Parts: sequence; structure tokens; C-alpha cells
Amino acid sequence: MKMNLFTMLVALSLGSTATFAQKGVDDGSRFGHGEDSIRCLQNISIYSEYVKTDNFKDAYSPWKAVFTEAPWAQVSTYTNGAKILRALIAESKDAAQQKAYLDELMKVHDQRIQYLDKLNTLVKTPTTKGSILGMKTHDYIVFTGGNFDVNKAYEMEKEAIGLEKAQSDYFMLQDMMDISSRKLKADDTHKEQFIQDYLTVSEYADAALKAATKERDKKLLKTAKDNIDAYFINSGTATCENLQGIYGPKVEQNKTNLDYLKQVISVMEMLKCTNEEAYFAASEAAHAIEPTAETAAGCGYMYYKKGDMDKSMQYFDQAIELAQDDAKKADYSYNAAVVLFSKKQLARAKQYAQKSISLNGNSGKPYILIAQMYASSPNWSDEPALNKCTYFAVIDKLQRAKSVDPSVAEEANKLISTYAAHTPKDEDLFFLGLKKGNTVTIGGWIGETTMIR
Repeated sequence: MKMNLFTMLVALSLGSTATFAQKGVDDGSRFGHGEDSIRCLQNISIYSEYVKTDNFKDAYSPWKAVFTEAPWAQVSTYTNGAKILRALIAESKDAAQQKAYLDELMKVHDQRIQYLDKLNTLVKTPTTKGSILGMKTHDYIVFTGGNFDVNKAYEMEKEAIGLEKAQSDYFMLQDMMDISSRKLKADDTHKEQFIQDYLTVSEYADAALKAATKERDKKLLKTAKDNIDAYFINSGTATCENLQGIYGPKVEQNKTNLDYLKQVISVMEMLKCTNEEAYFAASEAAHAIEPTAETAAGCGYMYYKKGDMDKSMQYFDQAIELAQDDAKKADYSYNAAVVLFSKKQLARAKQYAQKSISLNGNSGKPYILIAQMYASSPNWSDEPALNKCTYFAVIDKLQRAKSVDPSVAEEANKLISTYAAHTPKDEDLFFLGLKKGNTVTIGGWIGETTMIR
């Protein structure tokens, strides 16, 4: 009766899998020599067959022999080894045995890193140290049941993501925020670093999602990004008051540290905390060292808040001049217009809004802002019916806004519905010799010609 290859190899290897010595390490060979190489190949075949049938218990001993005797025989020693040990941890009911298997699983990752250069010569697609560290951390978190050394996990994951950056696996990015949030709960001084962790991880997740081409990858990264955001939001740190408390005392201490000041500005802009003193102070200190559009805008907001509009506009003008592209110049021009409008400097506000339009004709926001300026000050004549004609000019701007920028159509339509109720009635215009189709020039600072309809 003929034995199949697997049965024969099992028979040949009985009694041989329990004696482990790193023969392949000693002489530089993958499988060892002579009987050593035969035993190694037998064990590879045996445990591989067991893994195929999910018989991880019987796969363990021959796998362990290969792992110990021939550490760079093949990459699957590590991928299958991790699979075997994860299954054994899950199946075991004994805490001490689970701990022993987990220690072995950690060693699998460590040894794979140790022999990574040699292992990468065996495959077309090499593995990176960062990805292995990320998987090690993930296994550490999962198989300790959440009861792990947070500082140890944090340092491992931080190193892994520092190596992989936007190439990090989706679970690494999510794990980082999980670990960092746990660290925050145990240590209130971790707040500033927690925010930085969020910004870093969020940036990498966005970049990875943008680069992803497979639908499965996109779905996993999108879920990870949602979870990353949730960790941040639920942490309680995402408030302007908290950021002021964190950064306020430190900006003065770091007023010559440009990198730190830029970080403060970036964080506070992202979280829309640009009315806090820490943001203003960081902007002014950074602007003194290296003037940029961002720091100039920060100073502009600061002096606006202090009521010095002339100085505020000087800084906004600098922001417009220093901005690197027309889209950013348009944004700063629009922001300057908003600031001036809030102070009822309507003619000046209109000039900046028009400047924004000239720089970016595809944005509807400046048109809506001009419409709101007109509606806020419609009276330019002693004749009430003519003053009401101002609302035709208002509607003109709103129509223009949605024609150039569909994203503002809903807002524009709501405003059109509101302001249309303020236009003059036919009988009011009749006594002025005006009717539908006639044009009217709105006087004063507005200076617009519009059609009655």
C-alpha cells in the first residue's frame, strides 16, 4: 500500500520535531545541511498541511521546529506562525498558556524583523519593518483583551507609524488613536501630544484614502478615519477653551520657536479656534520671525478683535500679497470683506469682496456677501419705492452666486425667497413712471444698475 507524501513525511519526522537548534543560523543556510535540511523541509510540509485544514494544534510543533532551526527558511514561517499562535490563544482557556502563546507571537514579529533583510530576498514584494511593528502592536492590543501596557503599546505604534506614514495599514492608524486616547485618560499632561497624534494620524488616513484604488481598501480606510475622528471628538479635547488652556501658557515660552508656533496656528485653524488669544499670540510671534499669509491673517484677526481696523486691514493686505495662489488670495480677500462688513464699513467691504471675485470667479460666497451688504443698507433715496428697488440688485447678486457656484445654490435660493418679499409693488412704481423691464440705478455706495421685474 502506497503512502502519500504527507503521510510519509509525518512518519519520517516522528521524534525529530522536538529537538530545536538554529542550524540554519549557524552556517548561513536557509534549511541547514544533510539531515537538518531534510527535517526542516519535512516540518514545513507537515505544518503547512495542518494549517490548510485549520488544525493549528498539530501544526504548532513542526512549525516551532522550523521557526527555531531555520529562521529565514521562508516568509510563511512568520505569516503561518502568527496564524497558528492567534488561533491557539483564542482556543485556550488557560490564562498562563495564553500568556505563553502571546509571548511567542510577539517573538514571531521580533524575529521577522531581525531576519527581514534576508527574508525580503525571497519574495517579489518586500515587507517593511513599520508594517510588522504595526501588526505586532495590533496583536498585542487584541490578545491582551484590552488589558495592556499603554506606554509600551504607544511607543511601538508611534515608531511603526513614524516609519510607514501614509502607507500605514488602516488598523495601525485606528490603533494609534485608541492607544493615545487611553494614554490621555491615564495622564492629563498627554493632551497636547494627543492632539498632535490626531493631526498626524488624520493626515495619513486622508492621504491613504485619496491614494486608494480598491473599493475594499477605500471602505476600510473610510471606517478607520471615522473612528479616528470619533476618538478625537469623544476625548473632550476638541474645544477652543481646551486649546487655549494648552497653548496659551506655552506660546510665550516658545515665541522664538517657529516650528512650535506654526503647529499651534495649524491646529487652531483646523479646529476653527481663531478667536483665541493663543492663536493671535502665536500668529504675531511667528509673523515676526517668518512672515507668511497664515501668520498675517492671524494678526489681522487679532487686531480686528482688539478694534484696530486699520492695522487689521494692513495685515489682511499682507496675507493677500503673501498667499501662494489666487484661490488663497481670494479667500483672504473674502475674509477681509467679512471683517469690514461686521464693522459696517460697507463700501470698503465691497471692494474686498470684488477683489475676491476677481481672483476666483468660481466662488459664490463673495456675491452672497455683497447681496447681504446691499440688503443691510437699502436706503439711498428719499423715495421709499426706489429704496425697495435695491432688493432687485440684491437678487441679481444672489442669482449670480448660484450660477457660478452650485454649492451655494441652496443658501442663495433661501435668501432670494426672503428678499423678494421686500421688492416694490407695481402700483408703487407706477406713480414714479416705472414698470417691469425698466432699469434703475441704485445710488450711494452701491452704484448698481438693475432691472425691475
